[in-house]
Amino acid sequence: MLKLCGLQFLLLIHSATWLNLEGLSVSGPLKDMDFFVQEGGGPRILHQFTLEPPAVSFRTSGEKDGIIDIEAKSGILYINGSLDWETKQVHKLQVESVNGSGSTVDGPYTVTIHVEDINDNPPEFNQTKYSGVVRQNSRPGKPFMYVYATDRDDPSTLHAQLSYSILHHFPKYFEEMLFQIDNVTGAISPTKTGSYYLDPLKQDTFTLVVSVKDMGGTTTNAFANSVDVVITVMESLWKAPSTIYIKENSTEVHPVNITKVQSNEPGVIYDIFEKEKLPRLPFSISKDGDVYVTQPLDREEKDTYTFFVVSKDSTGELVEKPLQIQVIVEDINDNPPVCQQDLTVLEVQENEQGGSNIGTVLATDMDQENTPNSRLRYHIQSQEPENPSKNLFYIQQDTGTLQLAGRSLSKRESAKYNLKVLVTDQQFQTICDVEIHVIDINDQIPIFEKSDYGSVTLAENTPIGTVILEIQATDRDEPATGSSLIIYQMKEGDPNNTFIIETDAETNRGFVKINKALDFETMPEYNLVINATNPEPLVSGVEYNSSSLAAFNVLVTNVDEPPVFQKPVFKTEVSEDIPVNTLVMTVEAYDPEGDSVRYSLEGDARKWLKIDSATGQVYTASLLDRETEEVYSIEVVATEQKNAAQKSKAFLVLHLSDVNDNHPQIATDNPTFFCYPVSGGERTLIQAIDADEQFFYSRFTFSLANEMNARNNWEISKYNATHAYLSPKHANFEEKVYDVPIILNDNGKPPLENKVNLKVSICKCSSENSCFIEIDRQHSRPSVGLAIGILLAVLIVIGAILAGVFWHMKQKEKKGKSQPKDAKDNAELNRLT
Repeated sequence: MLKLCGLQFLLLIHSATWLNLEGLSVSGPLKDMDFFVQEGGGPRILHQFTLEPPAVSFRTSGEKDGIIDIEAKSGILYINGSLDWETKQVHKLQVESVNGSGSTVDGPYTVTIHVEDINDNPPEFNQTKYSGVVRQNSRPGKPFMYVYATDRDDPSTLHAQLSYSILHHFPKYFEEMLFQIDNVTGAISPTKTGSYYLDPLKQDTFTLVVSVKDMGGTTTNAFANSVDVVITVMESLWKAPSTIYIKENSTEVHPVNITKVQSNEPGVIYDIFEKEKLPRLPFSISKDGDVYVTQPLDREEKDTYTFFVVSKDSTGELVEKPLQIQVIVEDINDNPPVCQQDLTVLEVQENEQGGSNIGTVLATDMDQENTPNSRLRYHIQSQEPENPSKNLFYIQQDTGTLQLAGRSLSKRESAKYNLKVLVTDQQFQTICDVEIHVIDINDQIPIFEKSDYGSVTLAENTPIGTVILEIQATDRDEPATGSSLIIYQMKEGDPNNTFIIETDAETNRGFVKINKALDFETMPEYNLVINATNPEPLVSGVEYNSSSLAAFNVLVTNVDEPPVFQKPVFKTEVSEDIPVNTLVMTVEAYDPEGDSVRYSLEGDARKWLKIDSATGQVYTASLLDRETEEVYSIEVVATEQKNAAQKSKAFLVLHLSDVNDNHPQIATDNPTFFCYPVSGGERTLIQAIDADEQFFYSRFTFSLANEMNARNNWEISKYNATHAYLSPKHANFEEKVYDVPIILNDNGKPPLENKVNLKVSICKCSSENSCFIEIDRQHSRPSVGLAIGILLAVLIVIGAILAGVFWHMKQKEKKGKSQPKDAKDNAELNRLT
């Protein structure tokens, strides 16, 4: 430490005395004292102790370390150099006053000097270079190494509070950093980007330049240091094993280890969860990551399993991404062949040639497809009966296809054969039963009972579905087979399928019916040829001939039919403002017999239309109005000119499109009123309406008429497209009804404007805030003239009734004067009276 020489010391003491010790914290008598002094800073005066007689000087002892002392005569306590916190934090001295003979007068007293730290030491790493290892796909934020630095300054101050950061990152492939450091602990871990992209095959070494700053890294004058950190990237231990193959129905003692997984982090907890919901997953995992199958597997029950293995920390949080594990169950030959049918029934015609396919015996094996375990072979074990010989059939050993081995079969020799077919795989065998029916061949053609069914005459309005003829043909093949069933068809003379023939399957009787409406004008006569065939094809050498054909003639007679319209409904759209006598459409009808047609209208209630009776042209007869009726529907009648009874009707539909021809109005659903007295600030909602289509009044405009009273008393403000607020402008209104002139504009095309006088009542209101109108009791009492008039009217009615009664009795008296009046007359008189 730098110390003052004698001359400097004298100058210091002299200066302090001349300045009257300015700058000292305090001066006073001897006592225990504490001083707090920053380290460094050079020589300085701390305090002056004052002498109390008989003391003539001061004396010090203790931890002066050669730089702390007191000037004996003046009592100035001073530091002759710089203190160092890192060397000594506290100095303790004893100070006493003495007399001329050196004896103690007062004291000793303890003086404690606390050295305060300043930031005069840079941080230092505990290593000149660091090395670390990180695994591929390590968890983001999970530290894999630490760096550590110290600072000799006071740890209780910012001077020794260190902050770590990464200055550089070599190499740097991405904008985002692959690594991060905890600024307090120095823990280095992968970032999210690093966890995803770190790959030893692409880059196995990185160098980080890590910086450490004191002062918490918050000031620009903080000390800093740096160090290189070399990081080696190693392959991830956490990876899914390849597909695992397990033979089904294993006889090993379970559980059996099938694979192992290992986390990149120590001390994790392993677990399994299913990808698919199963009653019980036959796999487990140990705390060391060993995966086991817990029971024998059955491929026929389930041939593949997929599940996930996860690693968790002590809090249950996932450490790495789940690993998917796939297990394939390998097949063994543990299933016998199974016949698809308990009895396979096949048919063969008796004229089939050798080698013809009869059918296939079907069997299955639940073992894995397309493997030797599921390969099946077929062999005929027996044939019953062996008539006319055995080995009549042959089966292809790999497909199960049955064929005739040689000659054709004859139903007379045997109508049925039973075979036992042996089906085998490499280990098991099964017997399948087969029944083969020999069926008759189609060697007979249908023959009509007669070749000509004559003719029939039908009116053209005969209903569809009417049976017009029954026909019959016979076939000598085996009954109830495709060889003997007869199908009837129109071979000639019916190009439009006007007729149809249905067959009774039991009797082969045919019924000729009308399939489409007859029309004399189009086809007055049909010359039909009917053929009879079988659904089963004829055997070779046999052909249909004229015996399977029959002729039939249909004559159609004319019926006077009503006119026919081109369409049932005639529609058109016109504007509602078209002039009278405008052509709106033309309707057309024709008479099938060629007669002339006359047109008329029915149901034209509004008398809007008229029709030219000869041409069918429809005109407007008066002005149309969409607001009265938007869709106008009437009937058009077409009548034969020669026979008015023959008529037809069609609909005429007129859609009227809107034009803006209606002035807007104020809706009067609810009366408009304000409660008396008006207090100010009230408003009521008014609505504009328009009979035109919405398109023409989507936005109304409200305004007050240009009248002084209206504008002085009222104001209108817009609410929305159809409503506005009406408000009084002051409170000086009388209790009466006011006419408020309002101008409405519908903003249509063209725009229409209307001035409306809105009745607004200023009235006393009830407790429900509704207008209350007091009844004038003077008007509730009838006047004298009104009373007299009512009395006269009642007397006139009574007199008329009595006159009628007496007249009735007089007439009765004339008819029978000789008969006395009985009780009935009296009763009647009383009743009428």
